[in-house]
Amino acid sequence: MESEKKPEAEMSDAERKQQLDLKKAGSFKPKNPPLVTNIYTADPSAHVFNEKIYIYPSHDIETDSAINDDGDHFAMRDYHVLSIDNHSEEVTDHGVALSLEDIKWASKQLWAPDAAEKSGQFYFYFPARDYDGIFRIGVAISDTPSGPFKAQENYIEGSFSIDPAVFKDDDGSYYLYFGGLWGGQLQNWRDGKFSIQDSYPADNEPALPAKMAKLSDDMLTLAEPVKDIVIVDESGAPITTGDNERRFFEASWLHKYQGKYYFSYSTGDTHKIAYGIADNPYGPFVYQGVILNPVLGWTNHHSIVFHQEKWWLFYHDSSLSSGKTHLRCVKKTELIHDINGKILPITAYD
Repeated sequence: MESEKKPEAEMSDAERKQQLDLKKAGSFKPKNPPLVTNIYTADPSAHVFNEKIYIYPSHDIETDSAINDDGDHFAMRDYHVLSIDNHSEEVTDHGVALSLEDIKWASKQLWAPDAAEKSGQFYFYFPARDYDGIFRIGVAISDTPSGPFKAQENYIEGSFSIDPAVFKDDDGSYYLYFGGLWGGQLQNWRDGKFSIQDSYPADNEPALPAKMAKLSDDMLTLAEPVKDIVIVDESGAPITTGDNERRFFEASWLHKYQGKYYFSYSTGDTHKIAYGIADNPYGPFVYQGVILNPVLGWTNHHSIVFHQEKWWLFYHDSSLSSGKTHLRCVKKTELIHDINGKILPITAYD
């Protein structure tokens, strides 16, 4: 691998993290096994459909692409759907649910997806680069939660960046959350227009926010203009760009607990899953702390779901490939809210 021959000073952050993880891989003792080992999987979005957990991961593949901070080595070309048997805990890989060649508008990089159900139809949301190299979010439809899914002719109008996550509220409204920095291109968007030039706020200015919008009744379009998801500290001040221990980077997720809305996300280059709480799905979300401490591998991406009287955290690491950042495996562990509604931090290793 070319990155192994480079002097450390010439490496990208992603290359440095992989080199460190490759050295440490033997000393990591994972608490939880991979859900499947027949393929590499990542970015698990878990939902309960028909009283069973279905997981919608991305599908990692071997690639010759260079390891860099734009994520070119994450070259995924299709999606599989997994499900867990309620009694045996056996995991089924339902096979390919959607492939790149079946998406007319997409050129490459089928990254982290999500899914939702409405009126017996299942909607699969996914990011990909269009033929201009710009990440957009598409949607595909199936009559079953395991697919196969048929992609719409074009991406969702007004969509951009990566990591779609769909939340269904108690009143039947659906909301789409999305966004990611660096390779996710969130830093390239201003006033609804894409620029090839990266643009970040100063370290003392509010960080670039995640994005969201309510979905239309048909689940195929946005019902409103895209809005910012602002994360604030305990005093109400927005988390700043320089506060990369707490600021949003990618991997949006929303769950509801005891009437409160929990927005969780990855801090990216500090490798944590963190969260904030709000009284409504639009926020602002008050930062609360860390859900999952750093894992083996550069990325950290998760989902949270309630099933059989317990809350579960789904996540990934690189233990199946002994530390290769782009070859990951999905896992699950129990998630616990304390009596005050705070989430107890999780460490994935002994």
